[in-house]
Amino acid sequence: MRNKKWQIILILFFAITFSYRANAQVSLSINFAPPALISYDQPECPGDGYMWIPGYWAYSPETGYYWVPGYWTLPPAPGLLWTPGYWGYDGNDYVWNAGYWGNNVGFYGGINYGYGYFGTGFVGGMWNGNTFQYNTAVVHIGRNIRNTYSNRNFSTNNSHASFNGRGGVQINQNNSERQYAQQQRYESTPDQRMQRQAAISNTQFHYQNNNGQIEQQKIDNQNQNYQNFKQQHQSEPEFKNPGRAVPMNNGNQGGGRGRR
Repeated sequence: MRNKKWQIILILFFAITFSYRANAQVSLSINFAPPALISYDQPECPGDGYMWIPGYWAYSPETGYYWVPGYWTLPPAPGLLWTPGYWGYDGNDYVWNAGYWGNNVGFYGGINYGYGYFGTGFVGGMWNGNTFQYNTAVVHIGRNIRNTYSNRNFSTNNSHASFNGRGGVQINQNNSERQYAQQQRYESTPDQRMQRQAAISNTQFHYQNNNGQIEQQKIDNQNQNYQNFKQQHQSEPEFKNPGRAVPMNNGNQGGGRGRR
């Protein structure tokens, strides 16, 4: 029964992926705020080169807000870092600003997503040539990973606000983040989109069913089931290659909606 469920998810993913790619820059506007971020434990990094994608609230007209759990994935190319998406209040609606891959971490609304994404920049690791080094003071890794360092020179806060703007995080992008928004950016990978589709297909992750509270075991089970599913379908093109770097168009330079 479980395998059938994941087969359906795969079919739905391939059905929507092309339309998603064609509309990657379309903003989503909602007239009520997303819930507070969920606290959760970071799973252990599965191996060298994997990057952390923090959990966040996404939205679908059919389900409302739903939680997409954080997980580890391979970047589309060495040297790229993930800038998380974020919700911004523009005075009328809550607008989703899509995340992207780039050479630098740009503005993500000042949201404290945790595990290196504490509101500005990323302190969970860094690239050294084509090798990614992990900051063990921030992220959870296993003994099999040797490319590490430890740096506790960062600040954080206890905010669980999930949006930028009035009633949420009140912060503007800095000059560096404005410059990063003008640089080449790349779309989320097929693996990231598939993982999000898996989350929306799990009714336990819908806010209307969990009221913003999800047990850690349910999050762990979801991530493990997804990893098992990928291993069973390694021959599929979308899983055999974690994704190439697909440039985003210039319709939305990021960092824009919110702070009112």
